[in-house]
Amino acid sequence: MAAVRWSGITRYIIVSIVGGILLAAMDGVINANPLARILYEVYRPIARASVDVVAGVMIDLVYGFVMAGTFLLVYKSLPDQRGLMKGIAFAIIVWFFRVVMYVATQWMTLEIPSSTLTYSLVTGLGEMLVIGTVYGLTLRPLGTD
Repeated sequence: MAAVRWSGITRYIIVSIVGGILLAAMDGVINANPLARILYEVYRPIARASVDVVAGVMIDLVYGFVMAGTFLLVYKSLPDQRGLMKGIAFAIIVWFFRVVMYVATQWMTLEIPSSTLTYSLVTGLGEMLVIGTVYGLTLRPLGTD
């Protein structure tokens, strides 16, 4: 029994780190590509001159652990029996609370072009679907394997 428990914890740690690294990599691609640079020009007056990459990666690693832990906590409540579908459902829920609500707030309070908001919605959905798929294919609460 102890070996199964350790295996679950080890898997959680590894998948959380992978998830955090994926988030950091996708954030880099999403925010630094030529299209994003054009669309995010609107933020230039309030943007920092440089980004603290180490802090950003650390934040994404923490997100990886928190999101993986949350996935495990809500696993049995997610629709379908297949892990992949549970991961996709989780991704849509997280996308709504993390991305959609953020974009809606920006739309309501700032003068941001709709193309920039749409880009954030679409890329945020893609990012969450990747993370949800990874979690859905690799994580199970203890006792459900």
